[in-house]
Amino acid sequence: MRIATLALLGAATIGLTACEKNGMETGAPVAGGQRATATLQTATGTDVGRATATEVAGGLRFTLDAKAMPPGTHGAHIHMVGRCEAPDFTTAGGHWNPTGMKHGSMNPQGPHEGDLPNLVIGTDGRGTIGITIPGATMAGLMDTDGSAFVVHASPDDLMTDPSGNSGGRIACGVFQAG
Repeated sequence: MRIATLALLGAATIGLTACEKNGMETGAPVAGGQRATATLQTATGTDVGRATATEVAGGLRFTLDAKAMPPGTHGAHIHMVGRCEAPDFTTAGGHWNPTGMKHGSMNPQGPHEGDLPNLVIGTDGRGTIGITIPGATMAGLMDTDGSAFVVHASPDDLMTDPSGNSGGRIACGVFQAG
């Protein structure tokens, strides 16, 4: 048991060391870094949460604090157009995919930069996501037509192109700089 514990500690140390690049930890806040936020709303205009994109070393950190959402597991993605017109939010376009990859973290040809982990909403209607996307940039996120954060009705299978069979769009918010 002691050997297994030491082996795990050693692996963890190696993993943490690997996170450093050029003396700065990947995901560390960037001094003076940019932020963008999106207030998510349902098709009826109900406020159901706030997504934030923060510039960090090596990429962008996305967080979501959801409220008043239907319990269960929901696909969550960054979409490539900053438009959220009800009732179906299709104006947000497809997933943010500046690198031209296939959908899903389980897809050997993926993922899109906009592919996020599933959002799990508890019986209290609340849930959170926090993930850093390496290589993502604020300039790419806030390009001429902007981008949006979208929550889907069903779980994302993390593999099927183009959207993981995650169903209809039930909440959407446009990222705004600041």
